[in-house]
Amino acid sequence: MRLVIARCSVDYIGRLTAHLPPATRLLLVKADGSVSIHADDRAYKPLNWMSPPCSVKEELTDSPDGGTAGTWTVTNKAGEQLIITIESVEHDSKHDLGVDPGLQKDGVEADLQRLLALHVETFGEGWSLVRREYPTAIGPVDLLCRDAGGATVAVEIKRRGEIDGVEQLTRYLELLNRDPRLAPVKGVFAAQEIKPQARVLAADRGIDCLTVDYAVLKGTDDPSQRLF
Repeated sequence: MRLVIARCSVDYIGRLTAHLPPATRLLLVKADGSVSIHADDRAYKPLNWMSPPCSVKEELTDSPDGGTAGTWTVTNKAGEQLIITIESVEHDSKHDLGVDPGLQKDGVEADLQRLLALHVETFGEGWSLVRREYPTAIGPVDLLCRDAGGATVAVEIKRRGEIDGVEQLTRYLELLNRDPRLAPVKGVFAAQEIKPQARVLAADRGIDCLTVDYAVLKGTDDPSQRLF
C-alpha cells in the first residue's frame, strides 16, 4: 500500500463531473490498483475513488522550494478519470501489508446454532438435540430437537428475526409434518432480535419465538451481575 499526504485538488471526469478544491488529503494506492482520496474525517468512506482495474500516470516535478508538484491521472477501463493536481507532498511511503486473513465475525448465525445445540436447555428444561442441520428437500433445518414431552421441534435460528425467517421455518414444518416418524412437528423461531411483524406472523402460524442472548450463551455475561 502507498500512502501519500498531499495538498491537492481532485477532478472526476466520467458519467458526471465532480471537483474537490485544494486541501491537504490522504491518497491511498492499494495493491489491487485502487486509488482513493480521504479527508481527516469519516470512518471509512473516501471523498472520491477509482476502483480497479485502473492505471495511474504520474507527472510530478520538483518545485523550486524543494518540494514536489504535478498531477496524477487515474483512468479505469471505462475511460473515466480522476485527475489529482498536487501542489505539495508532505509524506510518501510504501508498505507491504501481506495477505489479510479477513474479518472473523463473532455472533453470526453459525455461532448461535453451535451454542444453542450445546445448550439446548435454553429452549426449556428436559429438551434434547436430535441433530444439527437436519436435511430436508428444500434445505437443512438448523436444529431438530425433542421437548420435555418427547415432541419433535424444528428450530430456525437467525441473528435478526424477520418475516422471511418465519416463512422459511413454515416451509420446513410443512415438509417435516409429512414424515410420520416425526409428526407432529412444532416450530421455534430463535434470534438475537425479533421484529414485531415477525412475531405476529409466527403467532399466526403457531410458531413460538425465543430471543437469544448471545453473550450469556457464550459465557461472557452473567445476567445476575447486571444493575439493570
